[in-house]
Amino acid sequence: MKRALEQKKTRRPAAARYVIGVDFGTNSVRALVVNVANGAEVGTAVFNYPSGVEGILLDPRNHNLARQSPLDYEAGLRKAIRGALGQARRQVGLSSARVIGLGVHTTGSTPIRCYAHLWPTCLQAAWRRNLNAYAWLWKDHTASAEAAAISAAARRQRPHYLAQRGGAYSAEWFWAKIWHCLNVDPQFFAATHAWIELQDYIPALLCGIRRPEEVVRGICAAGHKAMENPRWGGLPDENFLASLHPRLARLREPISAPAQAIDRPAGYLAPEWAAALGLPAGIPVAVGALDAHLGAVGSGIRSGTLVKIIGTSSCDILVTQEAVPDIPGVCGIVAGSVLPGYYGIEAGQSAVGDIFRWFVSNICGGDDRLQEQLTREAAGLRPGASGLLGLDWHNGNRSPLMDPNLSGLLVGLNLHTSRAEIYRAWLEATAFGALTIIRRIEEYGIAIERVVCCGGIAAKNELFMQIYADILKRPMYLARSAQASALGAAIAGALVAGAYPSGPAAIAAMTGVQRKVFRPRRSQVAAYQELYALYQALQQAFALCGPPPLGGLMKDLLQLKAGARGLRSTT
Repeated sequence: MKRALEQKKTRRPAAARYVIGVDFGTNSVRALVVNVANGAEVGTAVFNYPSGVEGILLDPRNHNLARQSPLDYEAGLRKAIRGALGQARRQVGLSSARVIGLGVHTTGSTPIRCYAHLWPTCLQAAWRRNLNAYAWLWKDHTASAEAAAISAAARRQRPHYLAQRGGAYSAEWFWAKIWHCLNVDPQFFAATHAWIELQDYIPALLCGIRRPEEVVRGICAAGHKAMENPRWGGLPDENFLASLHPRLARLREPISAPAQAIDRPAGYLAPEWAAALGLPAGIPVAVGALDAHLGAVGSGIRSGTLVKIIGTSSCDILVTQEAVPDIPGVCGIVAGSVLPGYYGIEAGQSAVGDIFRWFVSNICGGDDRLQEQLTREAAGLRPGASGLLGLDWHNGNRSPLMDPNLSGLLVGLNLHTSRAEIYRAWLEATAFGALTIIRRIEEYGIAIERVVCCGGIAAKNELFMQIYADILKRPMYLARSAQASALGAAIAGALVAGAYPSGPAAIAAMTGVQRKVFRPRRSQVAAYQELYALYQALQQAFALCGPPPLGGLMKDLLQLKAGARGLRSTT
């Protein structure tokens, strides 16, 4: 008995286990090494794509074109993972043998044209100078005509295809890009075999998969970008695709196996990649997903929580176990796209950080220091005190209007209007846009109790967070991790390794929020309710071309301005 007690006292705790999350962004790839038990981040490294302009291949003749080199992705895998492992070894003495799984997320829709052996076409000398042979980055907008044609055809023939995609198909999505390639470059199109989403290509590459038919596709991109749904047998049917173009129908077969959620393995790390990365061969690699959706996972998503991934634009993600009705203007409702067993709901705004950067840089000629100054000055203003009201449609409206052909608007300028007042008006306009999305979702029975934000703007700009709390009338939380998307990919790696029985269990153990919470201020909420009513009037008039008339809007703004400044109104 005594010996047993002594052995128990001297027994070492079980060695920590780790997973790796790989985050393929627009300009770089990041790898993150994470402790499975508690989500502690012990190593990270970033590799900036060397090709083109900040990693993007452009065409000066067509500003809508944006492509990337698959060679950058491969180099990024090697450099980022090895760099993150090296940092983890220095910080916690990590042995690579303790890494039990790997997850990946990417931008999307970012399809890659491949030969039958899953070799990207741009790697062949014959096509090396042809930009169509490269990865079609998510922000490539060359396929707007094809997207409109797909929307029109679906409304006529298969309206259910669009019912849970906001009622329209986007130029950023899978089938529109493929069809555009066929239309503009049929010779190249005919020379190759299959199109594979980047989120599916990277796991397949790591697992040594050589045939498109063997690639395990993720439901995230398949559902949100390629109109896949088990209700109609997976991808759009061959007759529908053939009605667009006969050659499109032939592309369905190689990628027709049912898409999977992130708790399923795409395969197991191939020996050649294990040697290149310094990892054990045979560890499971999770099915891939999109950046925003795994950003929500890394931010601690759960039922009743809206996660806002805020950057140049914003993406709003929710999950629910209840069946979700069709919600007009919400660009994606897909079972399993975020967490297995949950419906994933996606909406978003086409420009947020881009608006602030445009104003500070293009209009004011400043930099980050000027933005910090304007933020300090704007913090001293009260709601409505500037007499300004804006529409945040500088890059169109993604949700709930789904109309790219809209533009920004600012009402209420006078000869005394300051830069800080305009800057604050744009902060408020983006918050009003966010509230419009929330109200649309709640109209259809989806409760939103709190908002968790991730991304650089949310982390760096307290005024932004406080204005959002006041306008949304909800507490605003910040994700604990500054690398929430990579953490979400690591959680996928933990799930596929069997470290947790479910997504919620992994999220509870591996994520959290920061201590500081931004709560609505009663003194600000009432003024913002009045301003939001005027925002709705602007939206109705300029996007929906309907009443009410705007003749009194300027006077209403002046009255709000006078009240906020404690002056008697002259209107």
